[in-house]
Amino acid sequence: MRTVDFTPLYRNAIGFDRLFNMMEANSTKNNSGGYPPYNIEQKDDNHYRITMAVAGFAEDQLDITQNENMLIVKGERSSEEGKNYVYQGIAERDFERKFQLADYVKVIGASMENGLLHVDLEREIPEAMKPRKIAISGQKLIEDK
Repeated sequence: MRTVDFTPLYRNAIGFDRLFNMMEANSTKNNSGGYPPYNIEQKDDNHYRITMAVAGFAEDQLDITQNENMLIVKGERSSEEGKNYVYQGIAERDFERKFQLADYVKVIGASMENGLLHVDLEREIPEAMKPRKIAISGQKLIEDK
């Protein structure tokens, strides 16, 4: 596996330490072999949807948690004893999938349909952070006292 060393970038980029740490952590992290598979869809500038293939899981076996900028989706199956499989090709294992969310992104809903879990996200930028127009006037704003 190829590893990337971000050390030379630290001395040229001020204030981006968190970004480089996240990139480094993601490049070395083992994401449970890609199970379950998922898609991330951008619906418009501020709305996203994560779709995960969770066939065989019921809604009460899934847990979705948002903790600050981390979205955690867990699936826990109850143990089924007494089954004797000739061939078992369907993955029936527990999972935990973590997604790092950008600032001001929150979960607005989740639904299940045909074995797919849909998690809808919205980026809600505070009014103070939005760009604003500044009117140009010919009057001076400085008053002599």
